[in-house]
Amino acid sequence: MTLIRRNQNWLPSVFNDMFDNGWITKTNATAPAINVVEHKDRFAVEVAAPGMAKEDFSVRIDEDKNLVIGMEKQSEDKFEDPESRYLRREFGYSKFMQTIVLPDNVDEQKITAKMENGVLHINIPKLTDKEMKQTQRKIEIV
Repeated sequence: MTLIRRNQNWLPSVFNDMFDNGWITKTNATAPAINVVEHKDRFAVEVAAPGMAKEDFSVRIDEDKNLVIGMEKQSEDKFEDPESRYLRREFGYSKFMQTIVLPDNVDEQKITAKMENGVLHINIPKLTDKEMKQTQRKIEIV
């Protein structure tokens, strides 16, 4: 006698196999790509963000003087068809946060950011040698 196992849940498996094979891409599978470039007088950070708007981002300096880049976007496609029903529905929600440790030679007060062609550009000016010397101070030993 041979035992036969019947899977009563074959329908969800069929749809999972069909939708999880690369035909429909997962939007939140990876974090955005980030480039950091050092120039003579500044650092440039580029965050790939196609389809995002500047309102979706926050750029700030935290209490430890790190650069924190945050992104959050929520979207929902409206679907109204009385003769149809969902077999699978995924909401579009993306959230991302990246902390970058800033070196001591940056001018935190002059950091700027702008969105351009789906890329968030963050400009981080460096302090000059003269400015670095002005921020240093000798501590008297008592």
